[in-house]
Amino acid sequence: MLRKILLPTDFSDNAWNATVYALKLLKDEFCTFYFLNSVSIDVPMFSNLSSKLIDKMKSDAMKELLELKSLAETSDANANHNFQIILSTEVLKDAIKKAIKEWDIDLVIMGTKGATGAKEFFFGSNTVSITKGLKDCPILIVPEEYDFTEPHQIAFPTDYNRFYNDRELEPLKEFVDLNNSKIRIVHINEKKELNDVQNYNLMMLQSHLNHCEYSLHWMPKYAKKVVEINDFIDELDIDLLAMINYKHSFIENILNEPVIKKIGFHPTIPFLVIPE
Repeated sequence: MLRKILLPTDFSDNAWNATVYALKLLKDEFCTFYFLNSVSIDVPMFSNLSSKLIDKMKSDAMKELLELKSLAETSDANANHNFQIILSTEVLKDAIKKAIKEWDIDLVIMGTKGATGAKEFFFGSNTVSITKGLKDCPILIVPEEYDFTEPHQIAFPTDYNRFYNDRELEPLKEFVDLNNSKIRIVHINEKKELNDVQNYNLMMLQSHLNHCEYSLHWMPKYAKKVVEINDFIDELDIDLLAMINYKHSFIENILNEPVIKKIGFHPTIPFLVIPE
């Protein structure tokens, strides 16, 4: 199956690191990688200055995109991989949404860099707004300076309060197939026993994952869910964190800016966010 992967880039080391992760992760897959750069400035479009400035920025960005494509082709001598470039004049969030539709993208992979000097951010505000806005494509967020490790252990936190359908779980199962990974389903234990709804959702989740190797884990309730998840990542040597982003989910909570500032969630491993 040919996979189409979107790699948004600002030509930083951080973006290149996410590219390297993508190339290694998908080394055995037939893929087209699309490098996307967005050139947009807030100046009235009709002013003479802005059109000259935008032309110069577009020409510089095109040059960098072509150099990046050439670098990827030389450093990734993989006959399965093909590279394309996309230059957009829309703000990054809109450019990504448009590219997903236009090129029928399967997965967005991007690096994350916290706001300068603000250690409390778990990734830059750009990444947050893109993740919140993506409704029809999973996004894989790769931490800054993360060295590639095959994702053999995938953590999937859930409170079992929601029913997951097969389509939502498809990206998770694809990651399992890529590296023969094991899924660690983490339940944060708010009460001693599951209620009827939770039991039903657990049973359905197990039936959806019946071809995957998985195990169930209960974590005691901490004051901060974030601490629990980070502890779980450490204890079980988790290589990838996967969550489904739905209304009132844990991930939706942490994507609200004030909460990020308060709880300081820093994934130390790649983070797969799947839209509902």
